[in-house]
Amino acid sequence: MVEAGAERLTDGIHTEPSLQAGKTYELKLVCVGHGTAQLSFNPAGTGTSAKVPCDQSVFRQRISAGKQIHIDVDATPGSNGVIAWEIDSI
Repeated sequence: MVEAGAERLTDGIHTEPSLQAGKTYELKLVCVGHGTAQLSFNPAGTGTSAKVPCDQSVFRQRISAGKQIHIDVDATPGSNGVIAWEIDSI
């Protein structure tokens, strides 16, 4: 495990994990509540932007490390709940 945490969806997740260049990682997100969360990466192209439903299902996204990335997960309007996340080395 590289990093993990849980936040209120309205606070969101905003992290710059320390990832080794050339390695592949997996980001896992689970949202409990109602509505959706919006996942985005900066720089763009590091992963994909995606909507994550707050239905207790696990969302998985592979990340290839290269440049330093910033991961953001924000609530879409009207959404509420808790989001948990974990980044693992593959």
